Order: sequence, then structure tokens, then C-alpha cells
Amino acid sequence: MSSVAGAHDAPHENAHGHTFGSFVSTYVFSLDHKIIGLQFLFSTLLWFLVGGLLALGIRWQLAYPWHDMPVIGRMLFAEQGGQISPEFYTMLFTMHATVMIFFVIIPILAGAFGNYLIPLMIGADDMAFPTLNMLSYWFMWPAFIAIGSSFFAPGNGAASGWTSYPPLSTMQTASPGSGPAQTLWLLGVTFVGISSMMGSVNYMTTIIQMRAPGMTMFRLPMTIWGMFITAVLQAFALPVLTAAGFMQLMDRVVGTGFFAPEALVVNNAAAVTGGGQPLLWQHLFWFYSHPAVYIMILPAMGMVSDIIACFSRKPLFGYKPMVYSISGIAGLGFIVWGHHMFVSGMNPVLGLTFMTSTMLIALPSAVKVFNWLGTIWGGNIQFTTPMLFALSFVSMFVIGGLSGIFMAATPVDIFIHDTYFIVAHFHYVLFAGTAMAVFGGIYFWFPKMFGRMMDERLGKVHFLLTFVFLNGTFFTMHILGAVGFPRRLADPYHYETFRHLLPMNRFMTWCAIGMVGTQIIFAFNFFYSMFFGRRVGRNPWGANSLEWAAPSPPGHGNFDFQPIVYRGPYEYGSPESDTDYYPQTQPPPTPGAHPVPSPAHS
Repeated sequence: MSSVAGAHDAPHENAHGHTFGSFVSTYVFSLDHKIIGLQFLFSTLLWFLVGGLLALGIRWQLAYPWHDMPVIGRMLFAEQGGQISPEFYTMLFTMHATVMIFFVIIPILAGAFGNYLIPLMIGADDMAFPTLNMLSYWFMWPAFIAIGSSFFAPGNGAASGWTSYPPLSTMQTASPGSGPAQTLWLLGVTFVGISSMMGSVNYMTTIIQMRAPGMTMFRLPMTIWGMFITAVLQAFALPVLTAAGFMQLMDRVVGTGFFAPEALVVNNAAAVTGGGQPLLWQHLFWFYSHPAVYIMILPAMGMVSDIIACFSRKPLFGYKPMVYSISGIAGLGFIVWGHHMFVSGMNPVLGLTFMTSTMLIALPSAVKVFNWLGTIWGGNIQFTTPMLFALSFVSMFVIGGLSGIFMAATPVDIFIHDTYFIVAHFHYVLFAGTAMAVFGGIYFWFPKMFGRMMDERLGKVHFLLTFVFLNGTFFTMHILGAVGFPRRLADPYHYETFRHLLPMNRFMTWCAIGMVGTQIIFAFNFFYSMFFGRRVGRNPWGANSLEWAAPSPPGHGNFDFQPIVYRGPYEYGSPESDTDYYPQTQPPPTPGAHPVPSPAHS
């Protein structure tokens, strides 16, 4: 370690006593937060491929309804003989959303980045509860197995939508949403909830109790603030969904009546009797699933804040307002779930309350956008691959946020609720937004994870093609939704009103194919760079936060010295340093002395 460590060069003891053992104990059932983070990362990237292929099945049907799929489609969906039935189409959009939300976006942000970065960025040697941390990953595997098995269960997978609304999801008749596949789906989602609750307890405890000396809460990087607020959201919201999942599981398996109406007539026979309330499920589901939207965006906001500050070579504009706004978004997120239910027969007075609270969320979101722009303004911008993805996140989030304001208004939402306008909004926030932040985060922290740099030229090609194709795919959905093009229908062209939209859907489908195909560039760059990328030192980007003071990649215990924090993470261009960055571990200069040189970065 360079002289920056000063008197702290002596290795510090690892409180958790990590030792190298067998391959299984080191890399499979590992207690090291970094290995667990990488396990989450590789697992979610694999499911990202599955979710993308499911999306292409949806797009093919909408572009070429009832036509045979190409060769790869016939290979992936062999049981269909190359064609998509209405029931199979319902399974496709159900499982696409399930995989992308529960197996990709949430676990890659909270699981992969949260596990890897939290101890490093706060100066800790590991998580507070390493065994619980390991279990949080391995509790995902029953979910992987259950959801994966549902593809092969009778009925070709769960088909009640990712929202699993009763009574469709609780009927035991031969219809979409029934059968063992739906039961497996509920088991999988329940295990995801248990895994996330384990992680949230660990993250909150670690951030509160294990910060390095001098690391006050208002010296934390925004990435850690995003993870911390997300952990709070998970701790309070996830038990509701997990309990609701158990209740619906009992409705299906045991015959309870939590969500079953008193009588549901199917084929002139009472198929379900209960005395429960189907709308109760919607309230319980959305009480979690709207905060889940922020679970899927707040860590991304924190990561983007760190990337933008680093490559603008400027302090983050309005650090404390950023912290307060991210906390405000989380707080408001708990009182807006009813805007998903405007078309369910809600009392207009109650609807007005949800509408107003939803619109208020635009205020803290606008604060964050303003502060990102303030950070960029006048900066010495470096257009690296992580910076390009971070800037893309900001612009795409603005588009997704603006479309969200339309849906917050009850009269507008009643018209567009079941149209592609909703699909456009959701994908702009979560793919054009969050997924772009995830890509930026991977490119940014890849050198820390593997000690090598991903190829910048390939990264920029990956960014450009992804940006073009995603806008070609998702922006067009706003136009479709504005004219009422319905979502969740396998053949909307059955209605004469929508037949003229077929060419637009074909354009979107080929853009989607290009977008999925572009990820081959990313996959090649990722795996090739793991073994053959250019080797780098501790701090290749010249960043300030603590993780860049650790070796690349960090060993057990993370740091080879005891980090002590002297300042915040965004002091770029400080007059006290002779370079444009000022690491948190660098002691302040002695009064009257020349500025202390910052450690060289490679």
C-alpha cells in the first residue's frame, strides 16, 4: 500500500476468521461477501438470458401472430411445435416478468452489488452475519428450481401474470393459471422473499454497526445510501408479500378461502367456494410490489451518483438533498400502492389520495435528476463506458418518470391501464433505467472484482447498440398505448382497430432481437476480460471511496490496512490535494505544509 495508508499499513485482524479451505467451502458455500456477491452476479446474468429469450417469444407472436418461430424458437419452445398458443403466450409474459423482476433486477442490485460493495465501501471486513449472508444466496436456489420446474409442469408454466391475481390463480380447473405450475410459482416467489429478508437484515446491521473509524452516515457514498434505504424497504414490505404468498398457497393446496370468493361458477358448476376477497390479494401484493419498484431503482440511483461524480471529476452536487430525496422516495413509496388498483372499483376519495401521493413522488425524483445535472455541469467529463451508461440511466429515467405522471392521474390511468403505455413506462424505468445502471456498475467495478479492465471499445459498441435498440423497442410502445393497443393479448389484431399497428410491432420486434443479440458483445467482453483483460492496480478510475483503497481483487478481510476515514467520498478537485481526487483514507495535510500527493492510480 502506498504512503496514503500512513500509520495504518499494518494488516488488521479479520473478525470472521476467513481461511482458505476446499474449493467447496471457498467458492460454493462461501461465507465471504465478495464470493457471495459474485454468485448472485453470475446467477442473475444467466437468468437475464432466460428472461430475454422469453421476451423474444412475446415479441414474435405480436409481430407474426400464429406463424412458426425461427429455428432457435422451435428449439427453445419445442413443445409448441414452433407455434405459440394463446395459453403459451400467457405463460410467456408471466414468466418473462417473473424472471426479470424476481431473478434479475432485484437480486443483481441488492444481492450482487449489495453483497460485494457494502463492506468494501464502509471499510468493513465482511457482513455482520456471514452465515446468514450465505443462506440468503442459497435460499434463492429453491426458487430457481421451483420456477424453472414450472416451465415443464402440465400447462407449460404459470400463466396468471406476474401479479398472480385471484380467482384465476387459485382455480383448480384446466385453465391458464391453474395446475401445479402455479403452485411452483408461488413456492418460488416465497423463497425469493425469504432470501431478500435475510439480506435486508444483514445490510442494515452491517451499515449501522460496522463502518470504519471516521465513516459517519453522511460520509457514506450514495451507493450505500441506496442499498441502506432499499434494505429498509425490504424489511418492512417483504413480510407482507411473503405472508400473502403463503395464504394463496394454502388456498391452492389446502383449500382455504383467503382470496376465493364465496362462489365462482365455472362450466355451470361451483368451482371455488370460500368467502374470501380477491381484492385483498391486490392490496397485499401491491403493498410490497410498489416499494419493490424502488427496491429496483434506488440502488441504481446510488451507483449512478458515484459514477457520474467520478467521471465528471466534481463533487456530487447537493449530497444531503440527495440523501433526503432518496429517503423521501422510500417513505412515499409505502402510501401509493393503490394507484395500481384505480380500475378495481376504488372509492373516488381514496383514489384521489393515492393519486396525490403518487404525484408527490415526482418531487424527490426531480431533486435527484437536478443534482445529477448539477454534478455534470461544468465538469471535466470523461466519456468512459460506465459514464455513458450512467448518463443513459438519467435520460431514460426522465422519460420513464414523465410517463409515470400521466398514469398517476386516475382519469388517464383508467384509459391506459391495460394498454402498452403501461408496458412502455415500466420498461423505461426498469430496463432503459435500472438495467443501464447495472451495466454501468459492472463496467465500473469490474476492475475491483477481477483486477482486470473490460475492453473500452467493445463496451462503447455495446452501449451504443443497446441504447439504439432499446429506444426502438420501448419508445414505440408509448405510441401503441396512446391509441389503446392492449397488453396481455396474444392477437390484438383480431380487432380491426389495431390491424394497422402490425408494421410498428414488427419494427419493435426486430429492435428487440437486435437488443438481445447485442448482449453477446457484453458477454464476450465480460468473460474474456476476466482472464485476458488488462491488469490494473487498486484505483484505475481515480475514485475517492474506500473500495478503491483495497487490493484488486480484494483478499479475505478486504483491506491490508485499517482504513480510517477523514472526509466524504466526493472531494474531487480539492485544493488540499495535488491531483483531482482526494481519497477518503488520505490524512489531511499538516497546517502550513504543501498539499499531500494522492496515490497514483493505474
